[in-house]
Amino acid sequence: MDITNDIKYIGVDDADLKLFESQYDLPEGMCYNSYVVMDDKVAIIDTTDQRKVDEWTANLQGALGSRKADYLVVQHMEPDHSSGIVRTLELYPDITIVGSAKALQLMGLYFEGLSLEGRTLAVKEGDTLCLGSHTLQFIAAPMVHWPEVMVTYDQHDKVIFSADAFGKFGVREADADDWACEARRYYFNICGKYGPSVQQLLKKVAALNIEQILPLHGPMLKGEALDEALRLYDIWSRYDVETPGVFVAYASIHGGTKAAALRLADMLRLAGVPKVSVSDLTTDDQAEAIEDAFRMSHLVCCAASYDAGLFPPMYDFLHHLQIKAYQHRTVALVENGSWAPSAGRVMREMLGAMKDVTLVEPTVTIRGRMHADDESRLQVLANALARDFKA
Repeated sequence: MDITNDIKYIGVDDADLKLFESQYDLPEGMCYNSYVVMDDKVAIIDTTDQRKVDEWTANLQGALGSRKADYLVVQHMEPDHSSGIVRTLELYPDITIVGSAKALQLMGLYFEGLSLEGRTLAVKEGDTLCLGSHTLQFIAAPMVHWPEVMVTYDQHDKVIFSADAFGKFGVREADADDWACEARRYYFNICGKYGPSVQQLLKKVAALNIEQILPLHGPMLKGEALDEALRLYDIWSRYDVETPGVFVAYASIHGGTKAAALRLADMLRLAGVPKVSVSDLTTDDQAEAIEDAFRMSHLVCCAASYDAGLFPPMYDFLHHLQIKAYQHRTVALVENGSWAPSAGRVMREMLGAMKDVTLVEPTVTIRGRMHADDESRLQVLANALARDFKA
């Protein structure tokens, strides 16, 4: 498949893969993008996952025909993009592997005994590699989302090979017109912790004349889709609010907490909050819950007490928010505990470890099941959230 006259797509889809990084649901599989730049010299941009090395090899040889590859640019050493390195060296023994110094160092960790002496070219920020008409410019992107990452700008075709940045879940053509949906879930769960690093990359990208973004996952981006991707990445990486609204996340054991969460959601809608989203943390995809928490301006955590602590689905949710650097948000709490409510205390402690998280009072305590006087306490909380939202 031709991206431009000289850039060809040689990536592969893995429609049968169920979990990405052994944890994120893939209802539409995953793709591993790889490219070749055909010029006086030939450069391969990244390889593929171990599951798809044979298929990728066929695509590579089909694109090159009788030609040999001169360079393999390794932008990211994560195994889903680098498992074809050994196969490439077998096919083209004279090839030069191009990567950051850190990437070349990490290579030895994944391919024990691989001899790279005299076969590598370490590049750093601003270095270039001339292929003929095409000049590749290398841009350091450390911690987007590994320390060795770089992205590559083709000065001739005004294309940036963006590594994991601007990627999405799904096979390459799945919902290509709705990039943001799965790109958002991908971003916050894969790169969300590293907003400052993404901001640094965006500043570097802004100085370039870019007509296409070619990520390692998902479709190429150009035109309006490219502009929208840059706009959203700026919002996401600054931890700004994309969608003003309230996300109600609940973890209920026997249904009492669920009833309170759903009632509060109804009250919020009646109070004029335009967007209210609800998630059951015991059954819904946690990665989507993380996505919604980052996307929206307000969060309500409704959870049962458990073993003098917090019901584990809510604990896991808040733990994931913490390690993904959740911040700059307003949160309210609803706890349930029949004889010794403890969920609210643990949720406060966990949220207190996060940056710039403001709690809306009061915390509402349910005892087993909702009772008539709980309605008024939930209404007070709904009104306080609505006032804060409108402010």
